[in-house]
Amino acid sequence: MSTPVKISSLLENLPLFGELSPAEIEVITQGTRAIQLARGDMLFQRGDPSNGFYVVVHGQIKLAMISPQGIEKVLELFGPEQSFGEALMFSEKPYPVHAHALTDCLVLHINKSVIFGCIDSDPTFSRKMLAGLSFRLHRMIDYVESFSLRSSSQRVIGYLLQSEDGQTGYDLHISFPANKNVIASNLNITPETFSRILNILSSKGLIEVNGKDVCIKDIAKLRAYEG
Repeated sequence: MSTPVKISSLLENLPLFGELSPAEIEVITQGTRAIQLARGDMLFQRGDPSNGFYVVVHGQIKLAMISPQGIEKVLELFGPEQSFGEALMFSEKPYPVHAHALTDCLVLHINKSVIFGCIDSDPTFSRKMLAGLSFRLHRMIDYVESFSLRSSSQRVIGYLLQSEDGQTGYDLHISFPANKNVIASNLNITPETFSRILNILSSKGLIEVNGKDVCIKDIAKLRAYEG
């Protein structure tokens, strides 16, 4: 049997709701449900109606679509404290993609009616929602630029460095949140190309790869590499 989830405690720890009062958190709690998913479970399918948005508490969610040739294209990956589905909630259009759990997940679904009520009553909440949507837009622009203007090697290096937050130094350890096929699709390259680039970076002493674990040996050198 699943362990009971205290939704209010989860909500108050999310950046989006960090400035809300306990009373406001309780209002949102009434319109929120927790969804526990096992690896491989589908959260929603293309064409399903959007009646709210989602926040990942733990685990990894994949948004993807199927091409006319039957090939899956991974569009975005979402991890803890990341939200998705806000824009469609406002547009009231059905989902154009499907969402699957890459790992065991706990996801919150926040009903649009409670969100619209908060927006009507609290300008601060409105600004935070807009800031979140603006951030997503900029991230999408960066994503399109990354596979339109950058080489395959630059895309992989950018992916490896996305969590370094301006650091310099040695031996930065990261773990892939998904298998290499999923990450390669998200970077718009083939799995073979992704593996080849990792092997090249390893052979040059820039990284070490052990399954899903990667050690960046020298952040500055990897950032400067132009393979």
